Amino acid sequence: MSSSLYVLILAGGSGERFWPLSRKSRPKQLLALFGPETLLEATLRRLDGLVPAKNILILTNADQEAAVRALAKSLPAENIVAEPAKRDTAAAIALGVGWVAARDAQATMIVLPADHLIQDAIAFQKTLRTAVAAARETGELVTIGIQPTWACPGFGYIEMGPQVKIADAKDGPAVHDVVRFREKPNAELAEQFLRQGNFRWNAGMFIWTIPAILSALRRHAPELGTFVSRLHSGEDFQMLLRDVFPKLPKISVDYAIMEKAARVLMVESAFDWDDIGSWTALAKYLPVLAAGNVANGEITTLEADNNLIFSTSKRRIAMLGVSDLIVVETDDAVLICNRHEAEKIKHLVSKVPPELQ
Repeated sequence: MSSSLYVLILAGGSGERFWPLSRKSRPKQLLALFGPETLLEATLRRLDGLVPAKNILILTNADQEAAVRALAKSLPAENIVAEPAKRDTAAAIALGVGWVAARDAQATMIVLPADHLIQDAIAFQKTLRTAVAAARETGELVTIGIQPTWACPGFGYIEMGPQVKIADAKDGPAVHDVVRFREKPNAELAEQFLRQGNFRWNAGMFIWTIPAILSALRRHAPELGTFVSRLHSGEDFQMLLRDVFPKLPKISVDYAIMEKAARVLMVESAFDWDDIGSWTALAKYLPVLAAGNVANGEITTLEADNNLIFSTSKRRIAMLGVSDLIVVETDDAVLICNRHEAEKIKHLVSKVPPELQ
């Protein structure tokens, strides 16, 4: 376990795609979709043995802060920070960089989303160790590429170039130069990426040394670089968070830094990965019942097929003569929608009473 290794976990989110189970105060990473453990708890568990708890920072927001603190009691209280305003990933990461730099100006830093499903923790750590070695040995920015399993138009892609040899990671997964980042393609282009074979999904995981990312911020996003320098210099953290952070540019780290960097390396993931971005994506992890129905509990069906049912109650759900539905039941709300309209759930949420959002 390295004392010079830090992790920033991004745990914000709006809680719209998994409504009504998810809410503003309980987005996807705070849900237990795959058993008793929430996705945030699983993210923390995967870091056991890789980085000490005192070196893990969780960045969330005011709506979710209390729930995050309840789930992450192993971390020092000051390591959980609520953003006072939504400023996208570049500002969030800059905050994390400044937080780490104030503790160790030569540290190596890993940035991870809190809401991904990764079941092979051993392979996950092996991939990260390779990425850390690459970041330290080359001084470049490093990201993780996921082997595509289908031509998904909803993900960003990484076009990878020649393989790069890393002396301290001979037994790890392959490391490649990044040719360029490609934004979410249309379906036809996604198929082309899949056929070419040299494209990987961009999972939003980043690894770098503090000198490398600080240099990139100062060059490509000077306002963010100045913010980091002020954090690093020891200015009052709470004051900067309250007064300066809300005024930072609202831009993703991909646009602000990664796409502009002179050189980026990509480590091919050795682990399983799923973004689980919607109820339909969750379907393959639920028990398959008769006629293609999937559910997290007992249901009764007659002439009903290809439905997804998720309930947090003990009530029996019965379905007759319906197909391709998503039915989600909680204590205070029920969602019924066509499976093919799942992406519109986030638009529906704004129309329900505020106390149910």
